[in-house]
Amino acid sequence: MSLGEIDDADFQAWADRVKGRIKHGDIKRELSKSSRNIGVQALRTFKANTPVDSGGLRRAWEVDGPSHSGGGWTITLNNNMEYASYVERGHRQTPGRYVPAIGKRLKASWVPGQWFMQRSLNQVNMQLPQLITPGLWAFEKILE
Repeated sequence: MSLGEIDDADFQAWADRVKGRIKHGDIKRELSKSSRNIGVQALRTFKANTPVDSGGLRRAWEVDGPSHSGGGWTITLNNNMEYASYVERGHRQTPGRYVPAIGKRLKASWVPGQWFMQRSLNQVNMQLPQLITPGLWAFEKILE
């Protein structure tokens, strides 16, 4: 049983065209552009979800990348404020102190976490298909 015939000359011409585009960096350039868009959107989302007291925590967000190594792309979001993890996960505090982030005085010694980083990460993960699709369309055009 045969599924059809393939003209080897046509296949070789297509393979040479794709190989040429890979050598010229077309695929890497398109994937880099999609990765950069993901980084920009992630930075916007993290900044928007970061609670504001003085604004320092929100202003401290930075994005590095994209960088390509091995078989993948890496985008790194940084926040160098020492207290970012405490705002994220919660922390102990002196009872009776007013906490602007939650808008009330503490009765207990535990300030609940805001979980803004986890919420932001979930939002970015839900947006990934829309953010990476333009790069996949460009990749498909390269393979035509």
